[in-house]
Amino acid sequence: MDAGNSKTDVAVVTAAGEVLATARGGGFRPPTVGVEAAMDALADPVGRALADAGLPAVSHVSACLANADLPVEEEQLASALHARAWGASVDVRNDTFAILRAGVAEPRGVAVVCGAGINCVGMRPDGRTARFPALGRISGDWGGGWGLAEEALWYAARAEDGRGGPTDLARTLPGHFALPSMYALIEALHLGHVDHDRRHELTPVLFETAARGDAVARSIVDHLAEEVATMATVALTRLDLLSEHTPVLLGGSVLTAGHPRLDTGIRDLLSARAPKADVQVVTAGPVLGAALLGLDHLGAGARERARARAHWES
Repeated sequence: MDAGNSKTDVAVVTAAGEVLATARGGGFRPPTVGVEAAMDALADPVGRALADAGLPAVSHVSACLANADLPVEEEQLASALHARAWGASVDVRNDTFAILRAGVAEPRGVAVVCGAGINCVGMRPDGRTARFPALGRISGDWGGGWGLAEEALWYAARAEDGRGGPTDLARTLPGHFALPSMYALIEALHLGHVDHDRRHELTPVLFETAARGDAVARSIVDHLAEEVATMATVALTRLDLLSEHTPVLLGGSVLTAGHPRLDTGIRDLLSARAPKADVQVVTAGPVLGAALLGLDHLGAGARERARARAHWES
């Protein structure tokens, strides 16, 4: 299973790589609703997938989960999954590992994911991994869709009231909600007239404003390119892969959207810092990565992995 903040995908796969059933459910947010309630949300797609496959349970659960950012959280979630008895054994990883495994032929490479948040992981076939806590600013992170929206709002607010330099974001951000000014948008967000969850809609507006040449918007996009390249370079260094030809996978809604300035910035920076990095955008569904990790656990060969991959890439 691949369980993200917004949706969950479940697949039942045989040891031979045949996909017997799939199901989709809602988001997985244990920090918000609690672990048991989050597991209850998983029960629906898991139950439907098992029923369609004609099975009461499976031999192994490969779970790539959002919000499994620390080893202690992985252990807690693995224990909760064991209690549900969906599989005889359970392996829990952060959902960024699903993006990485979906994009490589073997468990070797680095992935940077930028969706609602930002994260980076790396792995080698010998089991070594590199990762970051990915808990936001308290763990040194910058970026992600939510972070980009807040950064854009900060600059736009200061531009309108005179504390900062001019930027067209002061017009385009409130304009997205058909509001006349940043003051009106700030008031609407604060009082809940614009729902808090709609802030993510401002991230595409930021990129559109940057594409039209706004200097402030461009500087935010360039900052994100710097963060992505830095995370990837550090992970490659930790795994002793900086001097080897290694895939660097880009995933998540922000990095797969095809923003030219961001894409070019990331590639240029990595070309200078990690010349042997092979930068690729992952388009396959992350649940493929979770399935491949499960097949790795079972000792499946290339034929079995290729069979599973063909299901999602056909």
